[in-house]
Amino acid sequence: MRAHELRSPVSIAIVDAGGHLVLFERMMAPYGWATGNISLAKASTAVMFNQSTDAVAQWGSQIPGFASSMAAMSEGKFVMAAGGWPIRLNGATIGGIGVSGGNASGRDDEIARAGLAVLEPARYVPPQPAYAQARPAGAALPQPPVYVPNPQPQSSPLPASPERAPLGTVNLDMAEELNSQENPYGDGPASSDQYSENSGGRS
Repeated sequence: MRAHELRSPVSIAIVDAGGHLVLFERMMAPYGWATGNISLAKASTAVMFNQSTDAVAQWGSQIPGFASSMAAMSEGKFVMAAGGWPIRLNGATIGGIGVSGGNASGRDDEIARAGLAVLEPARYVPPQPAYAQARPAGAALPQPPVYVPNPQPQSSPLPASPERAPLGTVNLDMAEELNSQENPYGDGPASSDQYSENSGGRS
């Protein structure tokens, strides 16, 4: 830990994206009670403005009454001093870290940045599909499976049926119909002479 290497009895606070305290560590020091609140205020300020507290101090000091009004509205969780940084994961701010109690100028900011360096490797990497994993150089990409439908059995064509006349329709051949029926008056139709004899020659 960088604070132990520098022999700086600091207080370290880590908050989530909503400014709620997640982790806190206070190294033994006579003035540790004050550094604890300041470290929490630095972490909250870094999350509040999504930038380092040193950057907030540079532009915030040019606004009259900005520091006092922000401290009152945040109930003391705002401070303009170096030592606070937002914690980002894959480009999104997920929290903040604040350090207070450094025994030299710039120690708070240096220890805070060292804490961020420890968190940098812990990035979320989404799982990759099997075909996107590492492969030898020059190897061709595997092709997705091709769907081949099962062949459907072909039904044999039905035999052609003779054409049928529509229902309710009768085809009549008058000559054939006359020849097929029996003449009730004898063989063949009566001639006009026979009719004349039977009728006595009357026309």
